[in-house]
Amino acid sequence: MPTTRIKLSPAFIDSVKQEVKPHWGELGWVTYKRTYARWLPDQNRAENWDETVKRVIEGNINLDPRLHDNPSAEVITELTNEAQKLFRLVYGLAATPSGRNLWISGTDYQKRNGDSLNNCWFIAIRPQKYGDSHIVPAYLNPEQKAVSMPFSFLFDQLMKGGGVGFSVVNENIAQIPSVDNKVDLAVIIDKKSPSYEASLKVGAIDKDEWEKQSAPDDTIYYKLPDTREGWVLANARLIDMHFNATNPDHKIKLALDISDIRPYGAKIHGFGGTASGPMPLVEMLIDINNVINARVNSKLTAVDGTDICNLIGKTVVAGNVRRSAELALGSSDNQDFIKMKQDKEKLYHHRWASNNSVAINSKFNNYGPIADGILHNGEPGIVNLDLSRNYGRIVDGYQAGIDDSVEGTNPCGEISLANGEPCNLFEVFPYVAEQEGWDLKEAFGLAARYTKRVTFSPYDWEISREIIHKNRRIGVSMSGIQDWLLNDLGHRVVTGFEDAVDQENGQKIKKPIYDPQAVKMVDSLYQAVVDADKTYSKELGCNESIKHTTVKPSGTVAKLAGVSEGMHFHYAGYLIQRIRFQASDPLLPALKECGYHTEPDIYTPNTICVEFPLRAAHADSKNFASAGTVSIAEQFATQAFLQTYWSDNAVSCTITFQSDESDESDQIAPLLYQYRHIIKSTSLLPYYGGSLKQAPKEPIDKQTYEARAALITDDVEEVFAKQNDDQKGLELVDQSDCAGGACPIK
Repeated sequence: MPTTRIKLSPAFIDSVKQEVKPHWGELGWVTYKRTYARWLPDQNRAENWDETVKRVIEGNINLDPRLHDNPSAEVITELTNEAQKLFRLVYGLAATPSGRNLWISGTDYQKRNGDSLNNCWFIAIRPQKYGDSHIVPAYLNPEQKAVSMPFSFLFDQLMKGGGVGFSVVNENIAQIPSVDNKVDLAVIIDKKSPSYEASLKVGAIDKDEWEKQSAPDDTIYYKLPDTREGWVLANARLIDMHFNATNPDHKIKLALDISDIRPYGAKIHGFGGTASGPMPLVEMLIDINNVINARVNSKLTAVDGTDICNLIGKTVVAGNVRRSAELALGSSDNQDFIKMKQDKEKLYHHRWASNNSVAINSKFNNYGPIADGILHNGEPGIVNLDLSRNYGRIVDGYQAGIDDSVEGTNPCGEISLANGEPCNLFEVFPYVAEQEGWDLKEAFGLAARYTKRVTFSPYDWEISREIIHKNRRIGVSMSGIQDWLLNDLGHRVVTGFEDAVDQENGQKIKKPIYDPQAVKMVDSLYQAVVDADKTYSKELGCNESIKHTTVKPSGTVAKLAGVSEGMHFHYAGYLIQRIRFQASDPLLPALKECGYHTEPDIYTPNTICVEFPLRAAHADSKNFASAGTVSIAEQFATQAFLQTYWSDNAVSCTITFQSDESDESDQIAPLLYQYRHIIKSTSLLPYYGGSLKQAPKEPIDKQTYEARAALITDDVEEVFAKQNDDQKGLELVDQSDCAGGACPIK
């Protein structure tokens, strides 16, 4: 804890509220109130926007390590001024930290859990040591490698609300030894537990009956405490007992007592939400044991490793955190991994829990099967590790080993990561920032300093602390890119294509032509981020960041300011956005009174679907393009532009293609190959255009939009304030921090 704390005064905040009007998008305030406004028990209400921003900025600015040791008056003045600038920047919605920071920064949970400010992580699935971490199984030497460790890391981070990318490439899975033991597992529960009957139905055993039939001398007994760590340790013990090197007792019977785990619906303090009860855990432990028992005297496969991670993810989804984002990275020649989702029974049971990608290098040329998989399943995505290890921005050229420890990526693909490393994000909305009078270089410099401070959090896992302190990786992103470029240039960044020849194989290609002013715009902002990092790193006496910039997919955060999501084009110029609310959500009466159309959700009971008519910025411009009209070639070219001139990490992009009468599917493989030396990661999905019933997004025409918008008669924020003197906490139903729904917001 810092000895001196920086605080924003009420007088300063009042002055900003008088001067600055938040740039709420049409969905902005509603999205904020139900997603990021924390409950204030002492005031019996949820936060207001200025209170959220104050909490977030103070939580971040006080991570500056100079505050720990009698800081000078100069440092205090510097940081106070910076906190004020950040407050003004974020309050006006010219920029925001990640959704994770909006929810966690400045809370007691942040102080207790060092990992809580980072959205997503990466771990390699191979035996690793626990080291000096907050979770270490008692039966292990902390320096001993254990098969359980990466699964424990993944389980722990998912339960803290993070997403996890994991690697089951051949060289990782090959390091896992043969399975030595078939473990006899009993999950037991006392009759006094409120979850007794429900747990028996999913495979648990009555504790009294088990005690009558079992000899304690030949069994490992572990009573799970009612904590996140208890769940992780139970799973670790189960996995490690299968291997002689991590089974010091040489026993093959395991009893896991779940009697003390809180029941379904009980309140979870700290991170928020309600408990799932022990039932999902019972199912997970039994399923994981079956996966490993099936490999006795042989080795686990990449599919097995993915299944274990997916079973863990499924359990977390059923618990406190609504979304559990995973990305599985496998070898490009492992057909069992590539085809594992074709097993529909296992897909519906647990394999839905990860998006799957394959690791490639720039010499890879077999894109046909990948394109075929994308057409049929929307997978796999691709991750080019060679590019990530040897390039920052593509324009800066080949730099051998500049990021040599990279092994994978976060679930959305915008940050290439080393083993145990997290992404660390902040995004600026340049279109909004310019409207509010910001010097963009100053805004992006503030973003760099914000993310740099996050690297000084007290991280829970040794493997993370070491790589974070070495790399100090940051990810300053921009969102609303299409709005900004169209506003400043009058047209899109790709102005055309010219005939060219691939220098390696002589094939004819269409090379994109970029607006030269756009190149200068993003290049100058990149330099501003790098310069800010260099200056601040010197002040703090730490390593400069190994990489600095990215484009995250955005999603919920972009909705706050009403801008296009990340690099993506608006889904349509005019559309109906449907958002699901729990039937008891206190926002619903205000929405109905204001004139928004509501109806029962046809997919989920006790859920209400609300329709919001939206108009994209510049929807009527002759140069406006949407995901439904822009070509697959231009989307690839736009991602390549940002990877070349802006992002030294990667660019998250879900490219949409038309699979109807204007079939673009035959272009997928050639375009993946054309950009093999530029694009570090990408994924593709067909454009559905709202054809599904109650689709999240449904394109409409201008006349329909105007008719629907005319029905909205009041401001939701004002009506809600009048209706809710005695609010109840708002709970997220169907939002995500990312456009494709990959990353959790909390």
